[in-house]
Amino acid sequence: MARIDLNDINQEYFDVLRELGNIGAGNATTALAQMLNCKVDMKVPQVRLLPFSEVGSVMGGEEQLMAGIYLAVEGDIKGSILFLLNKESAKSLISKLMGMPVEGEELSEMEQSALKEIGNIITASYLNSLSTLTQLVIYPSVPFLSVDMAGAILSVPAIEFGTMGDKLLMIQTQFYDGLDGFFILVPELDSYDKILASLGM
Repeated sequence: MARIDLNDINQEYFDVLRELGNIGAGNATTALAQMLNCKVDMKVPQVRLLPFSEVGSVMGGEEQLMAGIYLAVEGDIKGSILFLLNKESAKSLISKLMGMPVEGEELSEMEQSALKEIGNIITASYLNSLSTLTQLVIYPSVPFLSVDMAGAILSVPAIEFGTMGDKLLMIQTQFYDGLDGFFILVPELDSYDKILASLGM
C-alpha cells in the first residue's frame, strides 16, 4: 500500500477526511448537549488540512489564551487529538456545566476538573464515531489539560509531529453563542493510510 503524501492529497481523499470530521464533530456536539442537558446548536464545521505552522494564526494568533485538552491515541491507529477553545469559551462551558459563574482569571481545581471532563467526553465521542465508521480499534489516553497561549499548547504535539509530516487535520466547530472549538487530529502517517484503507480508499 502506497503511503499517503499529505502535501499532495487529492480531492477524493480530502472529501473523505472532511466527512469523517463532520460526523465526529456532530457526535461530539450531541455528547456535549447531553452533558449540559440543553440543546446545543452546531454550525457546519470547517475542515482543513493545514501546515502545522498556520494552526496558531487560524485560532486567533499564537498568543491567544486557550484551554487545550490533549489525549494520546492508541490502538489500530496512533497519534494524538487536541480539543482547544479560547479561555472565555472554556469559562462559558464550565459555567453551564456547574450552574454558576466562573470568578477570577485562574481556574480552580474543580473548574479545571470540569473542563477536563468536558474535553474527555467530547474527544472520546469524536474518536468513537471514527472507530465506528472505520471499524478500527481506537482508544484515548487519560486527558491532559493546559491553559496557556495557543503556541505553547500546540508545542506538545508539534514535538512528536515533527517526525510525521507537516500537515494535520483541523476541524473548527462553532457550537453556540460564538463558542468556537477546534479539534486537531494528529495521526501518524501510517494511520492516515489505515483510516482511508478501512473505508475502501
